Amino acid sequence: MEVRDVHHSYGRRSVLRGIGFTLPAGALVGIVGENGVGKSTLLQVLSGGLRPDRGVVRHRGRFGYCPQQVVLNDAFTVRQHLDFFAAAYAIPDLRRAEETMETLRLSEYVDERVGTLSGGTRQKLNLTLAVMHDPQVLLLDEPYQGFDWETYLRFWDLVSQFRDTGRSVLVVSHLAHDTDKLDQVWRLHDGILHDRQETVA
Repeated sequence: MEVRDVHHSYGRRSVLRGIGFTLPAGALVGIVGENGVGKSTLLQVLSGGLRPDRGVVRHRGRFGYCPQQVVLNDAFTVRQHLDFFAAAYAIPDLRRAEETMETLRLSEYVDERVGTLSGGTRQKLNLTLAVMHDPQVLLLDEPYQGFDWETYLRFWDLVSQFRDTGRSVLVVSHLAHDTDKLDQVWRLHDGILHDRQETVA
């Protein structure tokens, strides 16, 4: 993924002011920043859900996007969500989804209606739907909210496996204590990306 000079404003409030970076293959990269600095806006631009005021986003191959707000239908079961997304992605089988569910310990809930699931379990499904088509680029917005400690560790195993097979993973979070698990970290501050080593006033 290549991002060049991305700007976005809401009215007179400038949120992104010239964002630019390259996300290489086989990289696990993080963007951290306080709540409200524009992290989710940036991910919406990167995923194509929001058009920037100016700037360019280029990516090759399939990408997966796990938004912060879980977008699921409470009336559907986990299995029905998988079948629906498999049809949307035009993938022939659920192999990747089943592997991910096994890793995250979601398989036992496959016939449960989403409305009966806990927030952490719903997030497991959210993540599974983002990776089930085996994307080359994976964009994750606060992906482990609601996870217990074991699932949190399994999450990092999962994304590390993606990185190790040549995929690119971008994790966006307001928490900075995960930076030791990342190959590179940027901080979003005042609409600009800073290297984590830089001092931001």
